[in-house]
Amino acid sequence: MLLRDKVVVVSGVGPGLGRSIAVQCARQGADIVLASRTESRLTEVAKEVTDLGRRAVTVPTDISKPEDCERLTTTALDAFGKVDTLVNNAFATPPLEDLTTVDPDGIRRGFETNVLSALHLTRLFKPSLIENRGCVVMVSSMVLRHSQRTFGPYKMAKAALLAMAQSLATELGPDGVRVNTVAPGYIWGDNVKYYFNMLAKQRGVTPEQIYEKQARNIDLRKLPEPDEVADAIVFLASSLARAITGQCLDVNGGEYHH
Repeated sequence: MLLRDKVVVVSGVGPGLGRSIAVQCARQGADIVLASRTESRLTEVAKEVTDLGRRAVTVPTDISKPEDCERLTTTALDAFGKVDTLVNNAFATPPLEDLTTVDPDGIRRGFETNVLSALHLTRLFKPSLIENRGCVVMVSSMVLRHSQRTFGPYKMAKAALLAMAQSLATELGPDGVRVNTVAPGYIWGDNVKYYFNMLAKQRGVTPEQIYEKQARNIDLRKLPEPDEVADAIVFLASSLARAITGQCLDVNGGEYHH
């Protein structure tokens, strides 16, 4: 019970990593505030949390809208009186195009959701995080570790998120607040399964062959699963990581070394 009686806010609750973060934190004793644009998804995950004996509050939220973020903050504090951990997991995919040809407005939209909205949420929760000597975890990506074609706008957004987390760690550290980042590889969830199926059709092979080809480049020969990434976030949110801040923990099975 690494997070016994802690309150964890999770943005971007979807069927993959967002759900796993919420459920794994609840397994470790936390009450959960769930934020997502899709209300039906929130209801499903909230039931999983309450089935584990923990409390859950759902707040339909588009984090690109300041009024939604403010409502999320107020609802969380009204419900539980405190917040110990904020997990900035919400994400909007930037255009997957070369930097030399991409529309700059697409890059700007990626920054708005993936970087500036995460900063806004962190600032709103700052008083409670300071009061409870809490922590923030940013969800980044292994795109930080490569420069493959068409991933430039994606890398720019995630690199900015990492730089922001490091600067926040310096700013908030004297108040006892830790700020860290996780950088997952391909996560073996619904989105990647759909992507691999699409690649398989394009290439005239099976999805299993696409998986095997990708796994060959990974030391552990398997893609990390949502719960495995979520467990790394649980660790960073727990007292086991009480001396860790400003760091980026890669969770990619050894696909890239850092």
